[in-house]
Amino acid sequence: MIRAALLAASMLAATPLAAQPHRVQDDKPAAQPEMDHCAMGHLPPEKCPPKEEPQPAPEPEMDHCAMGHLPPEQCPPKDRQEEHEPTAGGMAGMDHGSHGGITDKSEPGAAPEEEIPARAFDGPRHAADAIWGSEAMEPSREQLARENGGMTTGMILVERLEARIPTDGGEDGYLWDAQGWYGGDINRLVLKTEGEGKLGGALEDAEIQALYSRAIGPFFDLQAGVRFDPEPDGRTHLVVGVQGIAPYMFHVDGALFLSDRGDLTARVEAEYDQKITQRLILQPRIEAEFAAQDIPEREIGAGITKVEPGLRLRYEIVPEFAPYIGIEYEAEVAETADIARANGEDPDGLKAVIGLRAWF
Repeated sequence: MIRAALLAASMLAATPLAAQPHRVQDDKPAAQPEMDHCAMGHLPPEKCPPKEEPQPAPEPEMDHCAMGHLPPEQCPPKDRQEEHEPTAGGMAGMDHGSHGGITDKSEPGAAPEEEIPARAFDGPRHAADAIWGSEAMEPSREQLARENGGMTTGMILVERLEARIPTDGGEDGYLWDAQGWYGGDINRLVLKTEGEGKLGGALEDAEIQALYSRAIGPFFDLQAGVRFDPEPDGRTHLVVGVQGIAPYMFHVDGALFLSDRGDLTARVEAEYDQKITQRLILQPRIEAEFAAQDIPEREIGAGITKVEPGLRLRYEIVPEFAPYIGIEYEAEVAETADIARANGEDPDGLKAVIGLRAWF
């Protein structure tokens, strides 16, 4: 009995040990990671493989329609625009295509308005007047104008001082055409004079003008004053005219003259400076005279009375001093030409000219 109990107890003690799995004692240890000696700086660079440069990530394509850079007709309908996919930054489900451009034109970066807004004309003409008042700022503006373009200056221009040699063998003559002015950019006093005669002979025609000149635009002045003709008959005229630079850089001078005897005449001059080189300049020029009525004492008929086209080539030794040569055709026309023929005179002729242009 005792022997049977001992045998049963020994069997129960041996059962758990038999049921446990036996570990394999010859298991290999876990592999250690291989050390990168190049990355750790243990090896010289020539023994290490070349490093691969990281490729930059492609830039996302810009949606110009969503940013308002394109007009609506060049963008697909909004219901066809794809919504952005959810991202990890918390922007999931946002429809960036519906943002559009900046609608408030007063915001920075907004596209300019098609028309000038009414608010652009609000407030005073000069912004400083809103702070200091117009009475306090007016002297400052006047001082600024005087110091920046409102200076008083003067100039004398001898446009033509020349000898005239007829090609048909007639008498040689001379001519002068000059003007001077003194004043500012807006208001000036202008003096003009011109005349002609025969070399070694009497003075045939001469005039002197004293004019007030007022700028009426960036390129033209309105002029008014008096004109006195010492020769041939000592007449006095009222003068009104314009002088300036027409489109394409044509210099234009036109005037109406009303004499103390009631005669109304007009004169128009135009010239153009064509640069061949920096110093060599070709100047075509034309002058025409008109009369509203016959003037028998001056042998002038009504209508267009005289036309003088010419061509001069000058060389600017310095800009202020330029000798020239040229030709000019002078022709009395219409009734004035008939009067000249009736008096036994040639109404037209070609002349060679040599002269000087200068300014001071």
